[in-house]
Amino acid sequence: MHRTSLVVMIAGMAVAGLLAPEARADAPRFELTPFVGYRAGGKFDIEATETTAQQSVNLGDDASFGLDLGLYRDQTGFYELLYSQQKTTLDSSNPLLRGLDVKVEYLHFGGTALFPQESEWLVPYLSMTIGATRLSAQGGGYDAETKFSGSLGGGLRVPINDNIAATLGLRGYLTLVESDTGFFCVSDSNGGSCLVKSSGSTFFQGEALLGLTVRF
Repeated sequence: MHRTSLVVMIAGMAVAGLLAPEARADAPRFELTPFVGYRAGGKFDIEATETTAQQSVNLGDDASFGLDLGLYRDQTGFYELLYSQQKTTLDSSNPLLRGLDVKVEYLHFGGTALFPQESEWLVPYLSMTIGATRLSAQGGGYDAETKFSGSLGGGLRVPINDNIAATLGLRGYLTLVESDTGFFCVSDSNGGSCLVKSSGSTFFQGEALLGLTVRF
């Protein structure tokens, strides 16, 4: 996702907030949560061929970062736009795959429910989203692949004041992958080829994150 698109989205939500001053006086209208995290998992099952047995290729565990935008429906829930990115490498015994730089991106829409406690010291939350996963290899002219995915997340918010909170959470991403799907493909004058041809039906990653939420 381009930085320009993120800026436009943030600006649009800010304008929406300014156009509703009475609502802003009673409750926050939207929020912004940049976050950093650590993402693990991600395995491709590769189909067997006449000369090779079935094997798997894993994505390396690595740092991630992202941005979560929320438009409040009421005091305890908001609509959500989530973007998360990880840059990692493939882990494989195949020398053609080992060390290949890969970027995994998620762009999701969904919602978050907040569960305020009487003490208001800790605020649990639950998030569900759906959208797209984009996998791309860096360099080599490989094609990117985009697949349907969903996520389920949850965690705790620690309010610092009425408008700022630290956010601690976990999120799992599940991507649907058709059998015989090719990844990291390239076409040239000799035809096309793919580094990975998956035989599985899903692709899963888990992410632990730390963010700073600002409400407006």
